[in-house]
Amino acid sequence: MTQNVHEIDYELIGEEMQFVKIELDPEESVIAEAGALMYMEDGISMETVFGEDSKSERGLLGKFLGAGKRVLTGESLFMTVFTNIGQGKKHVSFASPYPGKIISMDLSELNGRIVCQRDAFLCAAKGVSIGIDFQKKNRSRVLRREGFIMQKIEGDGFTFVHAGGTIEEKELEEGEKLRVDTGCLVAITGNIDYDVQFVSGVKTALFGREGLFMATLQGPGKFGCNLYLSAG
Repeated sequence: MTQNVHEIDYELIGEEMQFVKIELDPEESVIAEAGALMYMEDGISMETVFGEDSKSERGLLGKFLGAGKRVLTGESLFMTVFTNIGQGKKHVSFASPYPGKIISMDLSELNGRIVCQRDAFLCAAKGVSIGIDFQKKNRSRVLRREGFIMQKIEGDGFTFVHAGGTIEEKELEEGEKLRVDTGCLVAITGNIDYDVQFVSGVKTALFGREGLFMATLQGPGKFGCNLYLSAG
């Protein structure tokens, strides 16, 4: 797990088209998906980095591996680091790319790990690590067919993810199961076990107007899901 994550303060603004306004103390930094910037105050430096800016990526090979993981999860090869190099508190804001909601998550309260849908990551305190989550060896073939690849976000600071539509937070008890359309699953805590399964029955798969695959979740843990599929 990544350590020494920067502590940041933030404010979520807006309803359908939200943005997050982050307050940085001197020398504090936040990382963001390339193109997510809305505005930044004078005194904040901006540096684009290859792959992700974490201590887990050591050397050129580590950076290439990190960048490759980001491409598979639908993100760009680059991330941007914003650092307050001025005096006093400074602000930088990041906007969601399409109508929906931004969710703030304190990883220190979620056992240091969440798993979310690909391209959901918006920004996070510097030191948070973003990768791919594969829990089962036989899952990769199914995931590639469905386009269902999950991001793994680890650390002990704040991270912000976004998704289209209205989002409902649900909590599963120990051993409780729930089946969710893969296009509606936004994020789950790291202690939830999930699997992707083919929808049984030819008529259901072809004429039921649902996806060919469903995600089966098993508690304990929390997750969020869209109430409808995102047009984004």
